[in-house]
This record gives sequence, C-alpha cells and structure tokens, in this order.
Amino acid sequence: MPKNSKVVKRELDDDVTESVKDLLSNEDSADDAFKTSELIVDSPEEKDTDVEEGSEVEDERPAWNSKLQYILAQVGFSVGLGNVWRFPYLCQKNGGGAYLLPYLILLMVIGIPLFFLELSVGQRIRRGSIGVWNYISPKLGGIGFASCVVCYFVALYYNVIIGWSLFYFSQSFQQPLPWDQCPLVKNASHTFVEPECEQSSATTYYWYREALNISSSISESGGLNWKMTICLLAAWVMVCLAMIKGIQSSGKIVYFSSLFPYVVLICFLIRAFLLNGSIDGIRHMFTPKLEIMLEPKVWREAATQVFFALGLGFGGVIAFSSYNKRDNNCHFDAEMEEGG
Repeated sequence: MPKNSKVVKRELDDDVTESVKDLLSNEDSADDAFKTSELIVDSPEEKDTDVEEGSEVEDERPAWNSKLQYILAQVGFSVGLGNVWRFPYLCQKNGGGAYLLPYLILLMVIGIPLFFLELSVGQRIRRGSIGVWNYISPKLGGIGFASCVVCYFVALYYNVIIGWSLFYFSQSFQQPLPWDQCPLVKNASHTFVEPECEQSSATTYYWYREALNISSSISESGGLNWKMTICLLAAWVMVCLAMIKGIQSSGKIVYFSSLFPYVVLICFLIRAFLLNGSIDGIRHMFTPKLEIMLEPKVWREAATQVFFALGLGFGGVIAFSSYNKRDNNCHFDAEMEEGG
C-alpha cells in the first residue's frame, strides 16, 4: 500500500460521512417540506368546507349598520302604498268589521309562519331570492326569477304613482288649489263653467284633463305628456339614489321612507275625524255583516291582502334578512314586525 493510502482513505471516509450527513439533512428538510405540504393541502379543504357552510360568504356580504335599520326596512316594505288605500277599501267592500275576522285568521295561520320562514331562510343562506331557491334546489330557481319579475312590474307602476304624487306636490303650492273649482270658459258673449267638469267634479276633471291629459280614445296616442315625463324621471332618479350603494344607502333612506307613511296615516286620521259624517262612517266600518263571511270571495281577498301586506313571495323579505348575521334572532324580529 502506498504511503499516502491512509490519507486518501481518511479523506474518502470523511467525504462519505459528509455525504451521508448531507443526505440525512436533505431528508430532514424533505420531511419538513412534506409536513408543510400536508398543512397546505389541508387548508383548501377547510376553506372549501367554510365556503360550503357559508362562512366565507358571510364575511364578504355586507350587513346592516344597525338593527333599527333592518327593522325599519322590513316594516317599510310591508307598510306601503297598498296598505294605505287597499285595506280600507277591502274592509268597506267586504262587510266592514266582518272582514277583519278572516283577515286575522289567515294572518295567524298563513301569513306569520310564511313570513318567519322567509326571514329564517334568507338569514341562514345569506343570498337573494334567486340564490336562495337555487341553493335549495336548482329545479326551484325559477321561483326566484318569477319573484324578481313580479317585483319589476310592481316597481314600474309604483314609480308611476310616485310620479303622480310628485306632480300633485308641485301643483299644491297655489292658492286656491287648481283642482278646487271647475275652470271657467270664456267666449265672445259670456263666461260659463266647463260643461265636462260640471257633469263630474273639479278633482275628476283636473285628474283626467290636466294631470293625465288623456286622449279621446285608446287609438289616439295624444302625444307626450312632458309634465308627467319629468315627474316620472324624478321618481326613478330618487329610487336609484336610494339604492345605488345597496344597503349602505337604502339603510339611511328607511329612516324617512318607513316612518313617513305613519305620519301620513295620522294626518289622514285627523282629517277624517273632522269631516262631516265621520261618526257614521266609523259606525258602518265596525258594524260587521257576519253573513258575508260565508262567501268564498271574502276569504280569497283576505288571503290576497295578507300576502300583499307582508310582501310574501316578492323576495324582498328574503333579501333584507340575508344581510343579517347568522346568529340573529329572526324569531324575535318576526314577532316584533308583526306587532308593529
């Protein structure tokens, strides 16, 4: 063996030892990387689970600034223009106080349970009407689209009514009011009252001839009513400004839109008490004709009013409650709103 063979052998042994250490260190680093990779692989599964449970959606979906905004939004959605003029008309049409009995029965049996159901479904799934029904079953997604179509048509004619209201509001800053008396017609010989107005009334004449400016028949278009066009455009601008930022903007509008109808109702109540014969009207209202309760038409109209008053099936209740947290007590909300 050469003289330097021991030195070469020692160097080889050192290289082998160092190479083994390198392999072991690499193996340890690989184990660490493998352990780290296990954690990375597990985290998407947990994330998917969270998304499936809705927690990820809950974090991204906006929420009401306060519980009061949510309550006022639901109350304002239920107590709308339809309740102001439709409910007293139905009472007078269907036997006065006797109409209240089928209405209250159907409200307790059908209205409140369905109202609570829509509240709980929207809060649990945290989606709009279309998303809720698709989440329950894709085959039921058409119900959500149908509710949106219904809301679309309701919004169309409600904004027309708001346009009419804006027109009358703009014309009310006059003394006397333009619909207070029939207009006078002058000719070469003398002055006389408009015959068409004299045959009907001053308010009816102003509504058809001044506000609507209707044509003689449906075959005549009559041209563009620019006054009503401007009022309708203003109504749509108001709605867009109220909803442009979602619940962040509409949540502030509900302080006015939900409380103002009650102010109007109180004004109507005071005005009604000051009219001649108001006591007779109240007596007629609360003198029930019990025999009319045997007619199926009365129960049908009562059921229609329950759905119309609470906004059931329109998707609005689901949409409003979807901005609540999952741990919100929606049962208490339903009781509170029904009591209001």
